[in-house]
Amino acid sequence: MVLVVNGPYDDTEHYEDSHPERPARTTAVRSGIADLHLETDLVVVPTRAASRAELLLAHDGSYLDELGAFCYGGGGEIDQDTYATFDSWSIAQNASGAGLAVIEELRRRNEGLGFVVARPPGHHALADRAMGFCLLNNVAIAAAALVTMGERVLVLDWDVHHGNGTQAIFWNSPEVLYVSTHQSPLYPGSGSAAEVGGWSAIDRTINIPLPSGATGDLVRQALEKVAAPVIDEFQPTWVLVSSGFDAHRADPLAELALTAGDFAQLTLLAASFAPRPGRLALFLEGGYDLNALRTSVTASLGAVLGVAYDGEPPSVGGPGSDLVEQVQRQRFESIEALRLTEAKELP
Repeated sequence: MVLVVNGPYDDTEHYEDSHPERPARTTAVRSGIADLHLETDLVVVPTRAASRAELLLAHDGSYLDELGAFCYGGGGEIDQDTYATFDSWSIAQNASGAGLAVIEELRRRNEGLGFVVARPPGHHALADRAMGFCLLNNVAIAAAALVTMGERVLVLDWDVHHGNGTQAIFWNSPEVLYVSTHQSPLYPGSGSAAEVGGWSAIDRTINIPLPSGATGDLVRQALEKVAAPVIDEFQPTWVLVSSGFDAHRADPLAELALTAGDFAQLTLLAASFAPRPGRLALFLEGGYDLNALRTSVTASLGAVLGVAYDGEPPSVGGPGSDLVEQVQRQRFESIEALRLTEAKELP
């Protein structure tokens, strides 16, 4: 199986090395890919800028205009975590286009695994607002593009922070199933298990909030028991992963206890949700310890590609023994309340 990645582009003018979301992140990721020694099984496709029409699939036109003008006006702080430079608009367009380019190549080949090495990340970006280091929602733009082609898309998000932007963009979209595991409480404060989707997409959002110190065995158990039955019923034709590696135990911005071995197992699980090869693509989101980022990328991709990984074993034994029961109860209560309200409002 080949690994399809986007070609590198110059992202060095977006954020400085002193910021957690720094240019060295993509260098670490590409080192992790190089550690796989794929040779001819590595396919690099040229990165392109997403067009305005493609960006409008997930973002408001007025927001795109404001963000572009803000950057070309010199940029500055957007919030306490997020800022932009003169070059950030074109860099963000290329980050979004990178995902589209990888998906186009996977569609052409009908085989392979995709990995989108792009920054800034995207899953916090709302339709009309930048936040959480994110300017444009790369995975949402790719998912929305697939929906226009008649596809049913699973977006699996295991970044340690809840992907509030992706959830909001597809809140009422029955063609997209959004599944998130994330530490809670933690930024941005969303992602309750009771958030199950809007009126037109009830049960198309699955949130699994994890306690501080949670280990990989709990994450896998929750996905298998809570999410997998819904995914099987949904029958996705594509699987896109918001692949943040900041749930790693070494990451400085959170307190989960996953290892590189856990990300390997999670990627294998994601692959099992895809209907066939060539329909799985991972999008880089968070991950701020460079060594953990590098080894986690190697483990994750190597697991699906069949390349042996001799690093950190999966983690076990953390807190949260009653998590699955709690999440299932909250989801059931929320879904039943929505359906009861809907039934009362019908003529």
